[in-house]
Amino acid sequence: MSFKRKLQLATDFYQLSMGNVYFLENKADQIAVFDLFIRKNPCDNGYTIVAGLEQIIEYIEKLHFDDEDIAMLKKHHPEFQPDFLEYLRNFSFSGEIYGMPEGTLAFPNEPIIRVKAPLLEAQLIETTMLTIINHQSLIATKACRIVKAANGDGVLDFGLRRAHGSEAGLYGARAAIIGGCIGTSNVETEALFGLPSKGTMAHSLIQSFDSELEAFRTYGKHSPNNLILLVDTYNTLESGVPNAIKVFTELREQNKLNGIYGIRLDSGDLAYLSKQSRKMLDEAGFEDAIISASSDLDEYLIRDLKLQGANITLWGVGTKLITSYDCPALGAVYKISQIQENNQIKPKIKISNDAIKITNPGYKKVLRFYDKDNDMALADLITLDHEEIDPDKPLVIFDPIYTWKKRVLTNFYYKELLVPIFIDGKRVYESPNILEIQQKVKKEKKRFWPEYHRLLNPHIYHVDLSEELWKLKQDLIHQER
Repeated sequence: MSFKRKLQLATDFYQLSMGNVYFLENKADQIAVFDLFIRKNPCDNGYTIVAGLEQIIEYIEKLHFDDEDIAMLKKHHPEFQPDFLEYLRNFSFSGEIYGMPEGTLAFPNEPIIRVKAPLLEAQLIETTMLTIINHQSLIATKACRIVKAANGDGVLDFGLRRAHGSEAGLYGARAAIIGGCIGTSNVETEALFGLPSKGTMAHSLIQSFDSELEAFRTYGKHSPNNLILLVDTYNTLESGVPNAIKVFTELREQNKLNGIYGIRLDSGDLAYLSKQSRKMLDEAGFEDAIISASSDLDEYLIRDLKLQGANITLWGVGTKLITSYDCPALGAVYKISQIQENNQIKPKIKISNDAIKITNPGYKKVLRFYDKDNDMALADLITLDHEEIDPDKPLVIFDPIYTWKKRVLTNFYYKELLVPIFIDGKRVYESPNILEIQQKVKKEKKRFWPEYHRLLNPHIYHVDLSEELWKLKQDLIHQER
């Protein structure tokens, strides 16, 4: 049975069930505002890297229901009225979407995406947007942590075979590049993103020959410009590295050792083996040979290996990157914050006994403040969209929960983080290419002090509410209580 993906149906059933109710109760066209945001940074990181906006744009532009979809829904869900199914048949998104550009450093409770659209439209796109942002932002952030641990060394994504399906492997590879990886083993990225894939060999190639040396020689004959030899199939120091040195020597004598070359370690004590391998390679005159490593790596193991003086400059990271092994889900949410009924705008709030789940009402924007003297980030402020900030006047900001914690900002400038993506259903935003997004991440990270980048117990970056928004929130809480 062949099956072509249908992103219009890649949604939770209750989106359609609620849509049916909205339509039948004449609520479908009420203008609503929804915020997509995170409640907690992944992996206990100091921030989250936004990724996935390009795929959301593609999804919104192509979103429609065909005759086959309508027939299926009619067959299995008799509660869906004919007029509602006809609405779906003619569906196209007509609202506005603002979003943080990919590569932005985002923090809990900030709208990463803000949707303003007819209620049924805004509701219908929730699930797919969440699955895209949740996955790619998670992997981009995990990759960023691993790249930080590598401290200037190259990091490659080797995770495709361990990803939760080939689609997760593809978009996980995209997110890994955004997070700072210099390449990926996933060949499909060449077709979709124009990034050449990278890789070496598996143990099976070596085992398919009568000897390790024969395997190395043969590989070198056919791949002289990308010659990273896997040296741990039999015995790393007694067989693998010596045989690699023999092949490097033969090729150098033939003037054929002109590209990237070196070895890969995939098992054992990587710190010890890399030190010994480096010594052997240097003594043989191959000081510029690369020593790469794989073997179930993550940011903590890479950090520890570097502290132990491992002579590794290229890291291939698979399972624990592509699955974000220790933090397998980001948990972004999508909540209504305003609705217009009978020409009356009503801010909406979700209240919970858990303070972290109380939402921020209204039609909002996010401002990031920077110090004029050094361009370093000072704090973020969530405000209602109509509010104006005068950068020539001191600004008092305060913690929205511990309100006595206040700070006065002076000598600052700010920028709005949400930019228009769709207006009146039409795309107004051009997505940058993947390497431009990666550069944005690097530039943004430099504008945050090192304390925010710690792998463990990073400093908490302040995200405050404007006084007007905070008062609106308190008023709605008291009304409901």
